[in-house]
Amino acid sequence: MTTIRAFSTLGLVALIAGCASASGPPASPARPMTEAPKLPAGYLAKADRPDSLSLVPPPPAAGSAAQARDDAAAKAAVALQGGERWRIATSDADLKLPQAAQAFSCALGVKLTPEQAPRLMSLLGRTLSDLGLSTYGAKTKYMRPRPFTLDGAPTCTPAFENVLRHDGSYPSGHSSVGWGWALMLAEMAPDRADAVLARGRAFGQSRVVCNVHWQSDTEEGRIVAAAVVAKLHSDPQFRADLDAARAELAKLRQAGAPPDRDCAAEAASLANG
Repeated sequence: MTTIRAFSTLGLVALIAGCASASGPPASPARPMTEAPKLPAGYLAKADRPDSLSLVPPPPAAGSAAQARDDAAAKAAVALQGGERWRIATSDADLKLPQAAQAFSCALGVKLTPEQAPRLMSLLGRTLSDLGLSTYGAKTKYMRPRPFTLDGAPTCTPAFENVLRHDGSYPSGHSSVGWGWALMLAEMAPDRADAVLARGRAFGQSRVVCNVHWQSDTEEGRIVAAAVVAKLHSDPQFRADLDAARAELAKLRQAGAPPDRDCAAEAASLANG
């Protein structure tokens, strides 16, 4: 396996392990690897995952109108650095559960913990691998450079930058995960679908705010996510686990455990980008 491909896989593994969190640096991100690390088991076999290379077009070409749009979005995102939206983006960078699931607490109107929602956490953990890995066909093919490598502006996870330099930007795995989770959660709580889907979009948009993804990366990540979720519904075990998580979430919402965060402040911040 080439070093680039090893780094690409390490990028997803480190994000899943929570190495991008603000609490500390990634575990030896620059160490060359001879084989791919193990990921949490998803529902889909490699051959059954949607092919992102067939799903998304090539990334915007240099000098194109589409790249100019990406450049403008990146420039606007830099203005948010250091503020509350930047703080949320930094939190969204960590894909480790249960931390990542908390991003949807306000949208669902309930606190999400492994103790109260073990079936839901298990579902999110398994589908994280399906959603993230499905972006790698296009990622590896195009190896699009990330914004911070070109504009020199800071990222919200500086300790993780060395890994990201070797991990293709297009399409966004974070966006795929956030949107895929949002689609599933909206199905579990349809009365909260608008809020949940908006938060799923913001979860991917956080990567633009972090200066590690282009706008088009996040948009095409959502396309991959939609394909993955559609494919997941053909898997009997996924459907059974989805039903169990739905029942668990309904019971939790009925119990009325409120989110342990300032949802009004979060909504106001997310409205800015």
